[in-house]
Amino acid sequence: MGEYLTTKSGRTLYIHDTPGGDRGTIIAAHGLTGNHKQLHYYQEAFLENYRFISYDILGRGNSDKADPDTSIYTHTDDFIDLIKTLKIERPILMGYSMGAYICAITASRLSNVEALILLDGAGEANETTRDLVIPSLSRLEKSYSSQEAYVKETKNLYQNLNIHWDSKLEEIARYEVKQDGSQWTHKSDYALTKQDFESLYSFDPRTVCSSISCETLLIIAAGAMKNNKALFKEEAFNDTKKHISRLQTERTPVNHYELVFNKQPKVLEHIQHFLANGGVKS
Repeated sequence: MGEYLTTKSGRTLYIHDTPGGDRGTIIAAHGLTGNHKQLHYYQEAFLENYRFISYDILGRGNSDKADPDTSIYTHTDDFIDLIKTLKIERPILMGYSMGAYICAITASRLSNVEALILLDGAGEANETTRDLVIPSLSRLEKSYSSQEAYVKETKNLYQNLNIHWDSKLEEIARYEVKQDGSQWTHKSDYALTKQDFESLYSFDPRTVCSSISCETLLIIAAGAMKNNKALFKEEAFNDTKKHISRLQTERTPVNHYELVFNKQPKVLEHIQHFLANGGVKS
């Protein structure tokens, strides 16, 4: 269920906590412009056997606004703060896109991480990444005459990315905006979100990944998007793969956005197998 949580450092985060089974606790971080609902397929898939916690990163959804110095590093501080506030002793970290960077840095700083799951993130971003992402942020700057107008634009954007639009995606889109007088605007600030994106370029996989000691699963989304290019080239993960000592890697032909917005049975199967066979020690 969804609830507001004030952390030890005084942050108010909106979290979705499903109690699940007794095999451990997965705590998940979403992507750059996402929110906790972005990971609903993963939460649904694991709720029978695992406690699964997703949350709105600062500046997204119903959590507090992002700080002026916001970056993947400040979000990592908040993520660690959340883990400690919830008193999760052996967390399984799952991160998608920007959330994967946050989870990787967290795993490099904490010695008690049970396992790490990186969903197409924690690699080296390049100019192709910027060319694909920055135009998609334009909706954060706009005002819309109605919630329906925002939903319509978002639907067109996602369908052009090979996303199957359904009622869940409409729910996610509606959650992303708020009414501001007679207009509707995105809950996230454009400039601060862009600042978060730019901070990906300061991520050093050699330094971070060499400090990760837990079992790790990396899922690479190789599918093309605009101009027949993937968001992250496979070689962008070369140093990530080289410096994580206990790593399994799986490649999926779907694109970066399909990875979370369309249900991915094969990917879920890989994660289930990872957790059951070495990813988590009993």
